[in-house]
Amino acid sequence: MPTNTFYSFPSPAKLNLFLHIVGQRADGYHELETVFQFLESGDTIDISISNTSNELTLLTPINGVDNEDNLIIKAAKALQHYANVKKGALIKIDKRLPMGGGLGGGSSNAATVLVALNYLWQLNISLEELATLGLTLGADVPVFVRGYAAFAQGIGEQLTPVTPSEDYYLITKPPVSISTQAVFTAPSLTRDTPKLNLDQLDINSCHNDCQTFVIKHYPEVANLLAWLLEYAPSQMTGTGACIFSRFSSREQAEKIQSLLPEQISSFVAKGVNRSPLHQHINMLKAG
Repeated sequence: MPTNTFYSFPSPAKLNLFLHIVGQRADGYHELETVFQFLESGDTIDISISNTSNELTLLTPINGVDNEDNLIIKAAKALQHYANVKKGALIKIDKRLPMGGGLGGGSSNAATVLVALNYLWQLNISLEELATLGLTLGADVPVFVRGYAAFAQGIGEQLTPVTPSEDYYLITKPPVSISTQAVFTAPSLTRDTPKLNLDQLDINSCHNDCQTFVIKHYPEVANLLAWLLEYAPSQMTGTGACIFSRFSSREQAEKIQSLLPEQISSFVAKGVNRSPLHQHINMLKAG
């Protein structure tokens, strides 16, 4: 790959179409069942590789996050170490996904860096190996690395491909951020939802166990959810604070978006069962 040239890669958002907490392990991690689906929208990561230096530089620091703590740099370093790479990279991110929203932005960024650098550094590491490496960075990283919509079990790393309907979503976020740790350490959180049988999976009859806790403690989320439910099936994704509302067309979603109060950030995106990142990589490989 030529150096000093920046290559752009999508870093898509994800939705948890539901989130059941079915138990808690001895190490404190929660046993989950969920379906991940990607969104066409997300962040964009630009990467330029260096063949003369192994330095990794993030040119667009994120406010409040030290570069060394950023999952982008952590992912690049993890791959560099894993493959014993002597090359480096300059990395930029156009950050559009809200932090603390439950859309998987940080995990997606890490996965995009792993997949993109594997391609740019010409390492030819399998997606299975990359996913295992990604799990050391976060439980949601493997689904972004593998790139297909999935029924997830365990802490989110046991993935079975599924094909939920690819609807249009209005994604909304009230002016509040929610700590994932605060939700998962809450004593009142439901942790005993019965396990699902994948053969009889009906996403529409499932729910988000975190939502009950969040709407009790974050009135901004509760009020927005109540408003949205007047117009469409709506549910929180992950630990929040983002809510997704399902529509059969972009026009319907945009119509309700136009009615939102000013302080609510929002975007409309199509749900997709194949990650835009992998579609992009395949196009690059095809030349």
